[in-house]
This record gives sequence, structure tokens and C-alpha cells, in this order.
Amino acid sequence: MRATLIYGAGDVRVENVPDPEIKLPTDAVVRVLRSCVCGSDLWPYGSKPHTEHGERIGHEFLGVVEDTGSEVSDLKRGDVVVAPFVWADNTCDFCREGLQTSCRHGGLWAADGNDGGQGEAVRVPQAEGTLVKLGVGEDSALLPSLLTLSDVFPTGYHCAVKGGVNARTTVTVIGDGAVGLSAVLSAKRLGAERVILMGRHKDRTDLGRDFGATDVVAERGEEGIERIRELTGGDGTHVVLECVGLAQAMDTALSVVRDGGTVSRVGAPQYEQVGLGFPSFMGNVTLTGGVAPARAYIADLLPDILDGTIEPGRVFDRTVGLDEVPAGYRAMADRTALKVLIKP
Repeated sequence: MRATLIYGAGDVRVENVPDPEIKLPTDAVVRVLRSCVCGSDLWPYGSKPHTEHGERIGHEFLGVVEDTGSEVSDLKRGDVVVAPFVWADNTCDFCREGLQTSCRHGGLWAADGNDGGQGEAVRVPQAEGTLVKLGVGEDSALLPSLLTLSDVFPTGYHCAVKGGVNARTTVTVIGDGAVGLSAVLSAKRLGAERVILMGRHKDRTDLGRDFGATDVVAERGEEGIERIRELTGGDGTHVVLECVGLAQAMDTALSVVRDGGTVSRVGAPQYEQVGLGFPSFMGNVTLTGGVAPARAYIADLLPDILDGTIEPGRVFDRTVGLDEVPAGYRAMADRTALKVLIKP
């Protein structure tokens, strides 16, 4: 089959790789219907040292079950399923606590010899605990929105949940990428009546307004901080959702959070330290967030997609075939595409 490999910074290729097959009785093989490029894929795309043989990449996909191991009883050939961006047994103590990202028997796609999601098919370990049946056909118009359940929408939702967003909180979202826009949608879903989106790409912030943003702040740095303060009577917002992962974004978050408020971060951190000094201490500011256990949120979010209440798939603004994936990476890296959908 064909799949995407990354050889180093700026070097993504689509090549022939071995077909996936059942190795363990808890496995399944899924034929990929839709995959995508994640913002976090851009970090290795921008900085990965060159490798001679290339490595699989991609961690978001949905598809059709083609084969199952002998211990897989809840899935059958033909089921349309979505895979969270980590695989997990969904039965260990961490999974039962809703922290499937720390599953004692789980792991990452495209790591340690596991298949990546940006290909024609995937061997899925711990298939019963990982895969979620979607109850739609292979040609459903909902597939783009359902694909967001793999990562981007639960990540934005996790940010809002960890931040404690509710009808009584004002919210600032930092970042107008797909995760930031998903965080806006999530804050609205959780009842926030005021959501300020910090972003400077008008096509993206316009979508953010459709998703529930009440204000848009295009300024950055001190100007952006001052603008947030102006909009909030000098106080800042109860919750700040940091969806970028850069030190400047975290510094901004800590500068615009209200005393007694919470900064929740889900942007993959490209920094080693957080400036939680005396001002944050005196302001009783809470820092939370982390990698999203997407599997824990899918059951809650799925019905709203199926009935059309929300349409998170609108974050996809470009669709490519598998052979066009390298161009999709370039488009996202150049900021000419928000999020690229892959249709093998």
C-alpha cells in the first residue's frame, strides 16, 4: 500500500510500504477513508533532522474495518470507525479515569513500528478500546466533521473543559488555527457568552465568529494584551485557552487572565519553562491543560455532529489525494491552508 513518510525537515514523501496485517488477537485492520495533516505535524516538518529511510507520520484517521483479531468481538468488517490520536485498551485504571493518553497498554501512531494515519490502511492495536463506531456510511457527508473527533475537536474541547469554561466565564482563545477554532466552538458549546479570539488571519477569524467568537483581537504582544484589557474593563478573562504552543502565546495568556482565573494549554509546547512568577502567584492564577484524551470525549461530542448541531469539519479548507500530501504540508506550513483533509 501507499503511505506518507517524513525524511526530515521539509521532506515528506508518499511511498510503498508493507500492507498492514493482524499481528495480535486484539488488532484490527482499518482501510482509511479520510485522514489529515495536524498542526503538530508541522513541528517535525519544520525541524526534523534528516533520516536515511524515513519514518511514518500521521495520527488522525477514520475508515472501514477490514479485518479483526480473534479477541475483537465488538467490531466487524464494514464498520465505519474513527481512531483517536493515541490507541488505548480503554479498560486500564487510567482509561477508566478518562485519561486514555496514559493507558498502560497504549501507544502512539507512527511510533515504535506502528502504522501512521496518513496512508491507505492502518493496523490498529487494542482495537476494541481504541476505535469508535460512527454509524454512518462510507460516503457520508459528515466524514470531515467526524474526522475531527480523532484529535482537533477533542483537543479544543479538552482545553475548554480543563479551563472550567461555563456560562459564567469569559474566555480568551489564543490562536486561530484548527485547535483554536475548535476551542472557540467548545467554549460556545459549554455556555460561554463572551469568547475573545486572538488571531490575525481574517478568513480564520471569520470562521471563529461563526463558531461563537464575540470579539476578535488581531494585535499581538503588548498591543494584544492591552486590547484584551480594554475589552474586559482592565481585568482580563476568567479563562484563557492557549492553543499555539509557543512561549509568546503562554506569556500573553498569563498577561490577559483575570485574577482568580485559569490558563489552560493544549498547544504542543515548544518551550521548557513557564513564567509563573510573583504576579501569577498574587493573582491566584491556575495553570492546567495538557494532551487531550480524545477517546474520553468522543461519546459526548459525536451526537452533536450526527444531528448537525455543530460542524467542526469546517476547519478543513483544502482536500488532497494521497499523492498530493507533500503539497498539503507545504500549504499548511506556508499558512495558505488552515487544515488539509486527505482522501486516499
